[in-house]
Amino acid sequence: MVIPMKTRFALSALGIALAAAGSANAADTLNVVGSWSSLELNRQFEKPFWSETLPAASNGDLSTQVTTFDQMGIPGSDVYRYLGDGVFDVGMTVADYTVSDAPELEGLDLPMMAPTAEEAQQVAEAFRPLAESTMNKRFNSHVLAIVPYPAQVLFCNTPIEGLGDLQDKKVRASGRSTGEFIEALGAQSLNIAFNEVPGSLERGVIDCAVTGSLSGYSAGWHEVSSHLMPLPLGGWDYVITAINQDKWQGLGAETQTLIQQQVDSEFTAPVWENARGETARGVACLTGEGDCPLGKSADMTLVDFSDDDAKRARAALEDTVLPAWAARVDAETRKTWNESVGKVVGLTASAE
Repeated sequence: MVIPMKTRFALSALGIALAAAGSANAADTLNVVGSWSSLELNRQFEKPFWSETLPAASNGDLSTQVTTFDQMGIPGSDVYRYLGDGVFDVGMTVADYTVSDAPELEGLDLPMMAPTAEEAQQVAEAFRPLAESTMNKRFNSHVLAIVPYPAQVLFCNTPIEGLGDLQDKKVRASGRSTGEFIEALGAQSLNIAFNEVPGSLERGVIDCAVTGSLSGYSAGWHEVSSHLMPLPLGGWDYVITAINQDKWQGLGAETQTLIQQQVDSEFTAPVWENARGETARGVACLTGEGDCPLGKSADMTLVDFSDDDAKRARAALEDTVLPAWAARVDAETRKTWNESVGKVVGLTASAE
């Protein structure tokens, strides 16, 4: 794997910082790479937890060096590759970014599979054993947490009244399965990096784009789009937090227990609690329909979805997206998924 020059410099700087923490304590130092630095998940949860909460809970026995993949110049799709190689100890990225390496992970976040935060959490919990086996096999890593961004909703810079209006429009999808879902609705799916979307909307390269409501607000998507449809067309963009398996096994059982307990109670639980209102806060900030706790509200047009939209979306999931994913994974993965996530959402994955 060729590492870009910018990334090599960032990794070197991180290594120097790690060495400065003291080689005698190296076994108890965690080199942590979080998800998007500009978004609420990192600012309010990842960074405080790894920088402050966990070291304090260990009474100083654990120290951390914390950055994010975008600050290091690492593509989100490469985070788990570097993690598995031991370039850093703990890594976080959107599972959908990595599906070219691990198609099993797509089964965590199929579009419209979990319409509410409560259902999304049930899916994440049901998928955890499959995530663990996949991350261990594909990336030599151990899963510590699965948490969501806000529901991945639809931003458009052209008037729409429902999903039927996406016919022939160019839409930026947030992952491969979302792209297949968009295509099933009659639109053209494009793969564009998150930070390139505002410019693409402004220039008319795309008509619409999918991302989290609050993520879109934080990134200024409302400045270049006019209509918002709050259906979770792109799922929840779950972020998997994982630790390099060799590093994990090198920690004592007491330290492992401390880390997992702190992750569960002080990171995972607060993120899921926040998720229950995060999508609504994002919608309020984007449309002005409600109070925006983050700043000045925008005035995007809120597009109500109809029963017909819900049926159309479910049909796209069942008839196109789920069978396509099922054909990309092996029989054991389908069996495990059907016995866990499938029972939660009332779906059966079949490659037939």
